Amino acid sequence: MTGYGGTTQRAELAPEQASKEMITVRFDANVSRNLKWKFTPVQRSVHIHIGEEKLIFFKAENDSDRPVTGTATFNVTPEVAGKYFKKIQCFCFTEQTLEPGEKADMSVSFFIDPGILNDTNTKRVSEITLSYTFFEKKQKTVKVISTKDSGSL
Repeated sequence: MTGYGGTTQRAELAPEQASKEMITVRFDANVSRNLKWKFTPVQRSVHIHIGEEKLIFFKAENDSDRPVTGTATFNVTPEVAGKYFKKIQCFCFTEQTLEPGEKADMSVSFFIDPGILNDTNTKRVSEITLSYTFFEKKQKTVKVISTKDSGSL
């Protein structure tokens, strides 16, 4: 992942010390038309110190009558902030399966890299939006061709 086009980055740990500078992070949640899930952020936004690790949650619910596996795509806007948005842990790193009617809390642990303060392209960024869209993961079907044993080999 390069941070190009609003793509976030992965990180192991947040910086040991956060900046005095603050930034607002907003959260957006969507589902594709064919996915019968409800998916919403618990908080619409947080105001955090740059470099501060933050844990936030989204709620998901399977409104269908069958188990469904979903995968989430994500990006941030403005796009120039993507390389500074660092995720330590995210539900989006793995597929999520919900049984019919099942509800789940899905977490994201992140921070904004202090390097954002030194980049001339991001110096005026005061707000970042993290957006997710869930899609149903289609199960691969394997066609089995059966031949009757004719008795001869």
